[in-house]
This record gives sequence, structure tokens and C-alpha cells, in this order.
Amino acid sequence: MTHSIDAAVDAADSALPADDALYRKISLRVVPFLFLCYVISFLDRINIGFAQLQMKHDLGFNDAMYGLGAAVFYVGYVLCEVPSNMLLARFGARRTFARIMLLWGIASVGTMLVKTPGHFYLLRFALGVFEAGFFPGIVLYLTYWFPAPRRAAILSIFFAGVAVAGVLGGLFSGWLMRDLAGTLGLAGWQWMFAIEGMPAIVLGLFALMRLVDSPAQATWLSAREKARVAQALADDDGGTPRHAHSAGALRQALRTPRVYLLAFIYFSLTCASLTLNFWMPLMIRDFGITDVVSISLYTTIPNALGVIGLVAIARHSDRTGERRGHFAFCTIAGAVALLLLTVHLPSFAAMLAMLSCATILIFAALPIFWTMPSRCLSKAAAAPGIALVSSIGITSGIVSPWVIGQIKVHTGSMNDALYVLAILLVASGCAVLLTMREHD
Repeated sequence: MTHSIDAAVDAADSALPADDALYRKISLRVVPFLFLCYVISFLDRINIGFAQLQMKHDLGFNDAMYGLGAAVFYVGYVLCEVPSNMLLARFGARRTFARIMLLWGIASVGTMLVKTPGHFYLLRFALGVFEAGFFPGIVLYLTYWFPAPRRAAILSIFFAGVAVAGVLGGLFSGWLMRDLAGTLGLAGWQWMFAIEGMPAIVLGLFALMRLVDSPAQATWLSAREKARVAQALADDDGGTPRHAHSAGALRQALRTPRVYLLAFIYFSLTCASLTLNFWMPLMIRDFGITDVVSISLYTTIPNALGVIGLVAIARHSDRTGERRGHFAFCTIAGAVALLLLTVHLPSFAAMLAMLSCATILIFAALPIFWTMPSRCLSKAAAAPGIALVSSIGITSGIVSPWVIGQIKVHTGSMNDALYVLAILLVASGCAVLLTMREHD
């Protein structure tokens, strides 16, 4: 994973050779800490995918209840995402990220106390409220440091974090649930929530000491380096205006049709990616694997390959400067891979290989997509616009887990869900090909 991060940073650095040393310095200072925070946030978001292997049995939940619990997270997330991003623009990244991490860590640890579906839904909603704004905040924060030609490779690091969270979950969640079950009278899934939630609290405290709000406040940059960053962003039209957090900026974003097109594309893409995040352990169990640790370990294969694939594809997109074709290839080919999963290939290895292909392609489309909003939206609409795209698009997190849970309960299979996801992926790829221009 370290090699993949270094490769992505090198790709970002190569975009503008004259500034290689400066942007490598910024990358190594800013990116690793935020990457670690994002990995932990996503692990705390998706670890119920592993917990369900025990939790549903212990608490009497069915697939529909689990799907609703996964969806409720996104209700809180959507409601609070735009306000959170506007608060970041107003109060700065240091305090905003620290608040987010401290509160989500407390909510994640608190999930170990769940006894009823009501408790489960309440804590998942709270986790969504507290975590809201973290990822769009990262997207916005990176626009303060990196001009557009460098962003896909940098963003690919964070989307690699999604896959890394899946790898860590696969390596540790199953082991925690199996080997700590019964310790101090707690179930294995309770230990998993407690142990995997604590790092967020520690990182939240560390964020107050580690982060700065903008390059102008970075004591580790010289005056000349600060001026060069400011000039690069001004040349790129990537700076954020003074009143990006105002109600006027929000109204401008709401009146921008491109926001809603981008939100649809993101909705379609995240319906597929969230299905992989939340349901992969159950999909592998349906391939014929029953041991909880084996299931967890097998999930590391698609996720680890996803890390390599998305970084490589994002590097190629940055190197060529081409976005539309890369995005369309990933989404349409990813749709084909999902459809092949419904065929029930003759061996477990073949099914796992196809699941890995779908994971690589769908995950790789994410960083390419997130180069588009900051180029398509005006500077005044950037902060609320990015958050609107994310919050409208991520309503997929409300729809997708609940719908799939219902489909699984009523049909005993995920095939119908995979058909719908494939259609959405193809639609998102075609929308980018037909409506986006490379200079946007």
C-alpha cells in the first residue's frame, strides 16, 4: 500500500514538472494523515458488513433490518453534509475535521451497546450526522493546495482508502469477532465496534495539532512556496472565494443545472460501490464460504486489487489528461462484471475473480469523477456545490442498502439488484460521454 501511495503522489508531482519538489513536500505533509483518517472513517462506516455475520443472529435482525440500518446512516449524512462543508469553508479544516472525527468515533464505539433495532437505527443515524462533510471536506480542502492537473492522482489515494478499509476490515474484523467472542461477557461484534471505533477519537485530538486551514498558515512552507501555491491555484481558477460559505453561494449552487447532472452520475456510481462495501461479505458467503474468518480474509482480495487498479487508472488519466473515456470505460466494464456475477460461474475462484474486476473498475471511477465538480462549478459555488453533489448523490446510501435488503429477503438472491446496478453504471458512463467536455 505504501508503494501505491508513493506512486500516486509521484503521478501528481509529474503533472507540472517545475513544481515537483514543492508538491511532493505538500503531498507528504498533508495527504498521509488525511488518508489515515479517511480509512478509519470508512472502516467505521462499513464494518457492519462484517458485524452482520454475527450481529443479525445475536439480536434477531433479518436482511431487511440490516439494510435499513445501513441506509439510516445516509439519512443523517445527507441532511448534514452541506452545512458541514460550509462550516469548513467558514471555520477551517482543523476544527471541522477534529469535530467530525471525535463525534463519529464516540458513535462508532457506542454501537457495541445496541440491543434492539431502534438502538441500531439511532446510532447509525448519529454516525451519519457526525461523519457528514468529512469526504466532501477533504475534496474541498485539497482544492486549497493542489491545482486541477494534480488532483485525480491525489484523490485516487483517498479512494484507495475505501479499498484499504475493506482490506483492514477483512484482516481484523473476522478475527476480532471470532477470537474475542465471550471475553468479559461481550460478543465478538461488540469488541469489533469498540476496537475499530477508538482510533477515530485519537485522530480527532491529533488533528487539532497536525492540520492547518490553508497553505498561508503552513509554517513548514516558505514565503516563496506559499506564493507559488497561491499563483498555481489562481492560474488554475481553483481558489475558493472569500464568501464560499455564504447563503448566496448556496443559492448559486442550487441554481446550477450541472450540479444535478453530477449528482445523478455520482448517485449511479455509488449505488454500485456501496453495494460492494456493505454486501461483499454476504456475497462471498453466497459463493459457498461459511467460516467468518475465511469470509473476512477473502474480502481482502477484491479490495487489495481495487487499491492497485484505481491508483493505476487514475495515474493514467492524469498522465493523458483524459477523463471522459476513462470514466465511461470503468463504469460500463464494471456493469458487465456485475452482470457476469448473476450467471453463477462454475467455480468459487471464477466468481471471486469477477467480483475483483467489478471492484477495481467501480472504485477506479470514483477519483476520476471527483476531478469533475471543481472544474465544472464556479469558484463561488465550489464549497456548497461539491457538498450538494455529494449529498444528493449519496442518497444512494439510503436507497441502495434498503432496496437490496428487501430484494434479498423476498427473492433470496441479489441478482435483480445487480441488474439495476448495471443499468445505472451504464447510464452514468453515457452521461459523462455525452454531456461533459474535457476542458470542463
